[in-house]
Amino acid sequence: MKKLKFYLLTIAVVLVQGAIYGQIEKAPDRAEGEGPWSQLIIRGATMINGTLSPPQGPVDIVVENNKIVDVRVVGYPGVPIDPKGRPVLKPGGKELDAEGMYIMPGFVDAHAHIGGMAQGTTAEYVFKLWMGHGITTIADPASGNGIKWTLEHKEKSKRNQITAPRIKAYTAFGSKLNGELGREDLSTPEEAVEWVRANAKKGADGIKFFGAPPKIMKAAIVENKKLGLRSKMHHAQTYVGQWNVLHSARAGLTAMEHWYGLPEALFDDRTVQDYSLDYNYQNEQDRFGEAGQLWTQAAKPFSKKWNEVMDELLELDFTLSPTMVIYEANRDLARARRAEWHEEYTLPTLWEFYSPSRQSHGSYWHYWGTEREIDWKANYKLWMTFINEYKNRGGRVTVGTDAGFIYELYGFSYPREMELLREAGFHPLEVIKAATLNGAESLGMDDEIGTIAVGKLADFVITEENPLVNLKTLYGTGTIKLMEDNTIQRVGGVRYTVKDGIIYDAKQLLEDVKEMVEKEKEAKNYKILQPGIKG
Repeated sequence: MKKLKFYLLTIAVVLVQGAIYGQIEKAPDRAEGEGPWSQLIIRGATMINGTLSPPQGPVDIVVENNKIVDVRVVGYPGVPIDPKGRPVLKPGGKELDAEGMYIMPGFVDAHAHIGGMAQGTTAEYVFKLWMGHGITTIADPASGNGIKWTLEHKEKSKRNQITAPRIKAYTAFGSKLNGELGREDLSTPEEAVEWVRANAKKGADGIKFFGAPPKIMKAAIVENKKLGLRSKMHHAQTYVGQWNVLHSARAGLTAMEHWYGLPEALFDDRTVQDYSLDYNYQNEQDRFGEAGQLWTQAAKPFSKKWNEVMDELLELDFTLSPTMVIYEANRDLARARRAEWHEEYTLPTLWEFYSPSRQSHGSYWHYWGTEREIDWKANYKLWMTFINEYKNRGGRVTVGTDAGFIYELYGFSYPREMELLREAGFHPLEVIKAATLNGAESLGMDDEIGTIAVGKLADFVITEENPLVNLKTLYGTGTIKLMEDNTIQRVGGVRYTVKDGIIYDAKQLLEDVKEMVEKEKEAKNYKILQPGIKG
């Protein structure tokens, strides 16, 4: 009997992404950051924790051997701090004056690919963009550079040998495990289980699924859960008619990426998306264009079907990682293309990758029009309604970006995803919780990171502006502000990113990125304008 090569049906997602990523050069040894020290005291900041607690400060936070050992309120706003009640600095320790600043737990990007060869990106470029935006932990959802490469960088980051967030390494289901059993061999549930066990033996933290026949999916997810690993899924349209979000959650999947598979679970008057009859999944303008009509085909908000699906996902403690930002160009292409950071922070090769192409994944701007954008605006409204209500009923929603595609840049896409959660109805404190504690919980790391609490690791984001007032101040470019003297100044950006007790100058990290981009542009005599367009 011929083996069922299920991977062929998800080739646009799995194989194309594999070709995109390849294996990029390794990150250089760390040349940035101060520390770690035997003791670090961050003094006088206002704390915005990931617990929904309102801001509190001034506080002094004491770190010893990369663990928080004291979080102490040391005064009142507008009143000089009495030094008598402050923690004492030990010999060899380090003080960081953060008075007047704001401190949060390190941010978690729950969906973060580490660049790719076709994009011309390097690990250093991607890591510094993330760290420059306060992202101290990421989940690589497919280990596109190979699981061996990703695990090597995970270990180097853990030892702080490179300037990088800590890494959780997921493997794309069915991918070759550096030469061992791969997708061509998976035709039975037994072979799927064998692959899952081999993946765990490699040291992966979990699996990213795209789709497979139901028996194979169930066997793989169940075995993965037995082994104590995490799992994510992009419910590719090639299989979603047989296996949607509810099937995955029931089998033990821990999180869904994007939103594919959720509207299909909400169908109450159909069993399949209303595809146009000349639709071709390999034509990404078909795929992404018609996906923008999908939520309007699902059950209406707060209907019986809508509530039943939500209630079951909540009961299963299922995580939503919506990555709304990665599709935002679909509702406003001009905004995404001309975001102010592209000129200085987007590599020419990455810009070329974004540009219209029939082959580059996510570069489907063959002839994007107003009608498509109107569809996607309606799509977002319904999608956001589900996400916000899921959060209101106690569900876990995380901040993930999937950057590196569709005009979304690493790092910069993170505060934009936070803004989109705010648009969906989240209070700014709920946005911070999604970015910190929820992300930590989704990765099984909430005993280590996600909040500022005694016993947790020393990961922090320190800003000079209050992000609750204006999330735009978290962009690396900051935001413009009219000052009291009527001058216009640019304010904001992360001031310090602290990871494992090491203090990084976030602004300098972004300056390093600007220099990389400038050198590349000079080498190619290139300006960030749309290349190859006539007229």
